[in-house]
Amino acid sequence: MNKLEIVPLAIALGAAWAVGVLFIGWAASFGWGVELTEAISSLYIGYGPSFLGGIIGAVWAFVDGAIGGAIIAMVYNALARKRQSA
Repeated sequence: MNKLEIVPLAIALGAAWAVGVLFIGWAASFGWGVELTEAISSLYIGYGPSFLGGIIGAVWAFVDGAIGGAIIAMVYNALARKRQSA
């Protein structure tokens, strides 16, 4: 089985989640997705339906997504090693 590279996956998932959160925050400033923005703002301090709020949320989301991506890669690699040795 192939091994996942931890850092590239962490960066990719962090960037993807950050772009999504940024778009949602900016769209909420026009009245779209306000409820979703409120839910996410309960997790990310400073996130809100504004230009600056979207950027703050994107920074939080990048860190959050990168940590999640690294965990996913580490778990996958551990399970792949276990399966390969069996």
